[in-house]
Amino acid sequence: MEYNTGREHLKLREYGRNVQNLVSHIQNESDKEKRSKHAAILVELMKQINPNFNKDSAEYDQKIWDDVFIISGFDMDVDSPFPTPEPSLLERKPERLTYFSNEIKFKHYGRSIEILIKNAIALEDPKEKEGAVIVIGKLMKSFFLTWNKDAISDELVLKNIKKMSNDQLDINIETVKELNLFDLGKPAYNKNRRNYSNNKGGKGKRPHHGGGHQGGHKGNNQNRRRHN
Repeated sequence: MEYNTGREHLKLREYGRNVQNLVSHIQNESDKEKRSKHAAILVELMKQINPNFNKDSAEYDQKIWDDVFIISGFDMDVDSPFPTPEPSLLERKPERLTYFSNEIKFKHYGRSIEILIKNAIALEDPKEKEGAVIVIGKLMKSFFLTWNKDAISDELVLKNIKKMSNDQLDINIETVKELNLFDLGKPAYNKNRRNYSNNKGGKGKRPHHGGGHQGGHKGNNQNRRRHN
């Protein structure tokens, strides 16, 4: 019985020993045209063994061809659609990931809010900038409630916006409070309809109870006279 400890070391474990044996078989083929043809078939087989979402891309095809050369020990004389990789490919270290070096002023709001504020500052139209402040205020309130049970005041939200924007973004706090502009689910601010109770048809108007109350008092006075 043959054990893995006595076999040749696997160059790329993700493809298994059968693929490595096929690579060795292709290497021993004397005809270069046949080697190239068999290598192309093997590449398609390796795609099935190691699937990838971008398997139809040229970059992925080149990776599989590179894997064939790696398994062969860079000793494969075939016609490849890509340049033959150098053995130094195996020694190449991955590129270091870049991280943000600047600190987040308010971690409970996250970096997305800082990006939105930066984009809002760049807006030239005052109405668009005001609308951006309202959207940012709503998001900041929702993010704050994710980490805190107590609600945050509109004044504090606006104060944080001004601080994060270096006083480049501002909005009338009285208008914010009057129209609940920072509250989620509230209607958008509309300068043409500041008073939401003045709808057509008299909807939203407070009923006048003066006449009813006067009539009621008058009736009570008459009843008292009769009893007296």
